[in-house]
Amino acid sequence: MTGEPLLVFPDPPPPLLAQTLDLGGYPWKAAGNVSIATQTEPADGWAGALVCADEDPEGAFGVCRALRKRDAPLEPILLLISGAQLGELEMREDLFDDFCLSPFHPKELEARLRHLFWRSGRGTRAEIVEYGDLLLNLETYQAAMGPRPLDLTYMEYELLKFFATHPGKVFTREQLLSRVWGYEYYGGARTVDVHVRRLRAKLGEEHANLIQTVRSVGYRFGQPRSLAPG
Repeated sequence: MTGEPLLVFPDPPPPLLAQTLDLGGYPWKAAGNVSIATQTEPADGWAGALVCADEDPEGAFGVCRALRKRDAPLEPILLLISGAQLGELEMREDLFDDFCLSPFHPKELEARLRHLFWRSGRGTRAEIVEYGDLLLNLETYQAAMGPRPLDLTYMEYELLKFFATHPGKVFTREQLLSRVWGYEYYGGARTVDVHVRRLRAKLGEEHANLIQTVRSVGYRFGQPRSLAPG
């Protein structure tokens, strides 16, 4: 992404939407109407708009209409709608560039935003590491498992990042100590075991087996490469 924020309607936005944007590294500002959006518009303009139309459709389409009627029409505009509103879109196709059904999956919303910003040449998103439902933002040190944010300490995050960027490979405790903590770290192999145990607990029972113990060797994140899904 470039430095310009994304305009979001309404204010406040749905919590999952705000979390998805934050985790994806998208700067944004919320506005409850066109007047506020105009007053708070950055000097370099908005990067685009994400408009939720499922709760207040008239207000949402009014915002889209006003953004399109500007001297320099705002692009891109991503619309969030309910399934019941699909029939209304045909007559309003000029008001948005893409839409996403609500309730949305964070990965789908991310994919649609990435496509819109790539198409409009507005820049790329923050560096993100993904493995299954796990998502790590390497710029903001945020982590989430699906829609659920993970509350990690700095070293828990660093260990999980190392694992997620080396899936399928087996590392000894000594290798993890040197690669994640550094050669000078004093604490011994038990430090790795403690952090792995905490990470598994925070990942949750359903995902704890992402970090597998390899008997007499160490740990592996995810499936072995020969078994990993293609």
